[in-house]
Amino acid sequence: MFNETTDKLFSQMPTIGGMKEHLDQRTRGDKYIWGLVIVLSLISILVVYSATGSLAYKMYRGNTSVYLFKQVVFTLVGLLVIFGLHRVNYTVFSRIATILFMLSIPLLIYTLFFGAKINEGSRWIKLPIINLTIQTSDLAKLALFMYLSKMLSKKQEVIKDFKNGFLPVITPVLIICALIMPANLSNALLTGATSLLLMFIGRISIKHILLTILVALIPVTIIVGVAMATHSSKSVAGSPVVAEKMKGYGRFGTWVSRVQDFMYAKDNEVPYQVQQAKIAIANGGIFMGLGPGNSRQRNFLPQAYNDFIYAVIIEEYGLLGGAFIIFIYIVFLFRCIRIFRRCPYAFGAFLALGLSFTLIIQAIANMAVNVNIVPVTGVTLPLVSMGGSSFIFTCCSIGLILSVARNVEQMEGKAPEETEIEIPADSENVDTENNVIEAKA
Repeated sequence: MFNETTDKLFSQMPTIGGMKEHLDQRTRGDKYIWGLVIVLSLISILVVYSATGSLAYKMYRGNTSVYLFKQVVFTLVGLLVIFGLHRVNYTVFSRIATILFMLSIPLLIYTLFFGAKINEGSRWIKLPIINLTIQTSDLAKLALFMYLSKMLSKKQEVIKDFKNGFLPVITPVLIICALIMPANLSNALLTGATSLLLMFIGRISIKHILLTILVALIPVTIIVGVAMATHSSKSVAGSPVVAEKMKGYGRFGTWVSRVQDFMYAKDNEVPYQVQQAKIAIANGGIFMGLGPGNSRQRNFLPQAYNDFIYAVIIEEYGLLGGAFIIFIYIVFLFRCIRIFRRCPYAFGAFLALGLSFTLIIQAIANMAVNVNIVPVTGVTLPLVSMGGSSFIFTCCSIGLILSVARNVEQMEGKAPEETEIEIPADSENVDTENNVIEAKA
């Protein structure tokens, strides 16, 4: 009797194959992207735990697992966000794109004047109920690319026209970038560059894009020009640093100072975080690095768990480890381009490509700062830096991309397998809000 009960109990337990089949049924979309997300999440947990060990010991009286627990929680929440969004028909996001975009504008304005200020820049607001600090520019960028994808898909017949095609597309980009720029110039430039790249693929006229680039270069040229003109006053002993003299101009002095450090700083004049990042990279060597959890510079490198986490990765896993991270992002971009090519509707295609561009360009910017190719910026490494609002909004972007991939899979299930579906170039002028693809339960 006991044996029969035991056999019946074990026969009802799910097998590994059955669990895999159930998981495959519940998670749709590009399986490679799912795999890359899992790999980056695991890397993030390992590196964040290593980079915050001493900080947690200092802040929490020896409880070094606090930040590990927080990162695991953020990772689980992020994966749930991805799963939930990828189950939603992506055409729904076309319907709410305008609402989110219009909501992001007053949020950015509020943040600019009343947000929490750090280093003369106001980027964050605190949600009163859950006591979570969020960077509103992350929401604004997500809303912008949803809205931009919608406008590009609706304006294809008049996309070459300046008044009817170009202006309705470029106006939201200029608004969002102008509101982000006072507190975070690098973020505004990256958002603008990603938008222009998406507009180029969306068949916006080249001359209109070049005109936009020329206008965007004006503030950049002014900053570089002021940095070059005031460099001599900075190098004279006892003279005030240009950033101190220009505090009345908000972040302008900080921008000028960073450009000067990048262009002219030598030896002990190099910013402290850049010095420590270089030492960390040198410690890592070419092959295996110092090993997991053995970083030396994490105790000296500011923001080792956030903006400069890539330097810690190289220190612990060597240049091969750093190259592996780059490889993951390249594969991610390749898979998103594949989704773009296979999606039959312009909105979904532009949405997947635009969101992938913003994540990849952000990753490139972060890694370039870590290896001192560009001046220091406050840009995180997507899915790797320590969790926060940026991590959650990154997961939102990936969830939207997988939503597009999931619907492409469903449509191709009715067609021959591996059939490439090209996006119509000139005939795609149907309102994307009406292009609803029925989602499976």
